[in-house]
Amino acid sequence: MKAINFFLQNQIYLLFISQKYMPVVSFDYQDYISLFGKTISKDDLIKRLPMIGADFDKIEDDEISIEFFPNRPDLSSVEGIVRASRAFFDIKPGLTKYQVEESDIVMNVDSSVKKVRPFVRCALVKNVEMTDELITSLMQLQEKLHFGIGRNRKKVAIGVHNAEPVQPPFTYKAVDPDSYQFVPLAKVESMTLSEILSSHEKGMAYASLLEDVDLYPLIVDANDNVLSFPPIINGILTEVTPFTTDLFIDVTGTDKKAIHHALAIVVTALAERGGSVYSTKIVSENETILSPDLSIMKRELSVKRVNAILGLNLSSDEIKMFLAKMGYDAENKDEQTLMVSIPSWRADILHEIDLIEDVAVGYGFDNISYEIPSSFSFGKPLPHKESFQNLRTVLIGLGFNEVTTFTLSNEQDEFEKLGLETRNHVQIQNPIGEDYTCLRVGLLPSLLQMLADNKHHSLPQQVFELGIVSDEQYKNQYHVGGMKSSAHANFTECKSIVEAIFRDIGIKYDIKEFDHPGFINGRCAQVVNKSGFLGYFGELHPRTITNFSLEHPVIAFEFHAKKLIEGIDKRK
Repeated sequence: MKAINFFLQNQIYLLFISQKYMPVVSFDYQDYISLFGKTISKDDLIKRLPMIGADFDKIEDDEISIEFFPNRPDLSSVEGIVRASRAFFDIKPGLTKYQVEESDIVMNVDSSVKKVRPFVRCALVKNVEMTDELITSLMQLQEKLHFGIGRNRKKVAIGVHNAEPVQPPFTYKAVDPDSYQFVPLAKVESMTLSEILSSHEKGMAYASLLEDVDLYPLIVDANDNVLSFPPIINGILTEVTPFTTDLFIDVTGTDKKAIHHALAIVVTALAERGGSVYSTKIVSENETILSPDLSIMKRELSVKRVNAILGLNLSSDEIKMFLAKMGYDAENKDEQTLMVSIPSWRADILHEIDLIEDVAVGYGFDNISYEIPSSFSFGKPLPHKESFQNLRTVLIGLGFNEVTTFTLSNEQDEFEKLGLETRNHVQIQNPIGEDYTCLRVGLLPSLLQMLADNKHHSLPQQVFELGIVSDEQYKNQYHVGGMKSSAHANFTECKSIVEAIFRDIGIKYDIKEFDHPGFINGRCAQVVNKSGFLGYFGELHPRTITNFSLEHPVIAFEFHAKKLIEGIDKRK
């Protein structure tokens, strides 16, 4: 698989689905002021805070709810917001540093978890005062991180424990589901791991995360007491109470970078509350590491590129000043290059362009002026666009309505629901949600989702799209796909539609048998000519239809649009 940074695409999609995916962080104004350390009026706060990259959801008395873009998981708590605003408001610009003391706590990682949930990181935070505000904020932060970078606990799950009742060293291992039993949170009776998945509320909600494994992950202490059954639930033995002062944090998952960032965000939030952070040793058969790792990451930033992207003429000193407002330290490597120190909790910094974006935020988008172009010019369509328009005209003439769907999708829709094996595809490194984790490899999943979203409308429904997909070489390709849902849709009707398309565009072709797991066996065919494979069509399998929450028969086709227009152009 190939992973790329789609910052610009993510920002565009945020405009459409912000209501669903933008995390809303709620906090008390007085609690904010006590953490901030200085008095700032509520009106001033409301005016200035959105400039970091946020929008107020609602304000009721001292209760403030604010939306932050999901590319900033470090702002998922009031503690993170306070840290960012101290720098942005020039109270304490630059990189915030936290002290990490050593402890004798060891987490032994057994090799049995390699194929189950391979990674774990831990920390101890002492001298925590469990106020109502902290408890509320910590629960909210866990929820936001589980949903965001945790992909609903699949990539990251966070456990927060009262450290006093348990005895290190701890062991992270995979065990038989019926070999251990303990009392989980919200219960009074002891349950096996299998019973938790089948009858506990949290177990039933997240059982799918362990459906493909025979052994289940477990964290136990030196006396074999259960701390956590990740990513499902903690044991009641380590339940956090208002009297807890020392917290043991475990973060498990399938992505090493994601759990590193999640742990850094949680422990630094607790440090903002006055907690003292202590390291733990993670011991596996291959390595021994200290956790949490709050060391900084360094990345070069070109002064010339900053000004080229933003259309400004900033000096290196000015750029350093704006970076300091966003919580970075920076120093000159040479006249045209800065070396930027990035904190461990900034999970969103994947590329130089992310730093340039923060320079723009520090400078102030409202301070960037605009100019009317001094001259005007007129463009013309690219050569293939005319042929694409002819193809659209043919499909509209056959009764299809054109739609435009997202180019971002997810592996479940692209492969699993169609019964396909996962192949090379482009993954998104900083997805805005679990529904948008990769570039689509075909049009049919997008069209099926479109029909599912509109199944409350009357039948028949006929839609088509001429859009971009990503091939196995990670290159963009134009495809054209169409779909019809009706009570009597069948292969014969689909074949007649395809024949009409090729007749009207004037391309010679042959129809041959084709097997596709998303279609009914024997009711799917491929179209070929001298150019090779052009595409396929047929009657979708009932399994595919139900996987996309549809209820009526569906016929579909998908072709390589470029090969079709090449045939049209040659005919001309």
